[in-house]
Amino acid sequence: MTAIKVMSAGAVQAMVTALGGEFERESGHKISTTFNTAGALREGFLAGDIPDVLILPASSIEVLEKAGHFVPGSRIDLGRTVTGVVVRAGSAVPDISTPEAFKRALLAAKSVSYTDPKAGGSSGNFFVGLLERLGIADEIARKAVMGNRGHDVAQLVADGRAELGTTFISEILTVSGAQVAGPLPGDLHNANTYTAAIPVRASEPEAARALVAKLTDPASRQRWTKAGLEPAF
Repeated sequence: MTAIKVMSAGAVQAMVTALGGEFERESGHKISTTFNTAGALREGFLAGDIPDVLILPASSIEVLEKAGHFVPGSRIDLGRTVTGVVVRAGSAVPDISTPEAFKRALLAAKSVSYTDPKAGGSSGNFFVGLLERLGIADEIARKAVMGNRGHDVAQLVADGRAELGTTFISEILTVSGAQVAGPLPGDLHNANTYTAAIPVRASEPEAARALVAKLTDPASRQRWTKAGLEPAF
């Protein structure tokens, strides 16, 4: 039995967990998985925390690949998800049909949840920039309810601790009591592709290849879509 170490961004957690569990049963290997923000995982990796499979936004993987950190040819895109708006299930869904309507919804909300940029989350860093672009950064900061990860953001809204939130749709769908109000509208639209790669210092590169093959099996495409991710394979 081989132990495979996986470090993954949270946006693909649902599918990595589900397909990883199946892989364990089919192969007899065991998987040890750490889910965290892209920034925290990247910092850990560069500090010497080396997994057998690293899953990060495509842009982060590309930078690390150019620096020679991965086995040549091991990089593969998994899926693409978009930033969405989350409300508590059963509550009134605000009008977010246009950028101006979304801005009004943010200003009207008593509290707004998003990932803390200091935690290194992709969606949080994007959202802070978006608030600056909309000219409402200070107003929203005063009523912000921060989460460390996108899952936390959706949970804060589901628990009623925040009225409105924004994170990747694939993370919203994992939280009971959270409802997707829709994607960000118009030119506010934001999408991230998540990519897997095998580090050159991986302890179990062959087992890692088998796991990545399981994650990108075309037979699982419909399941990726249902999980809020557009499969890239």
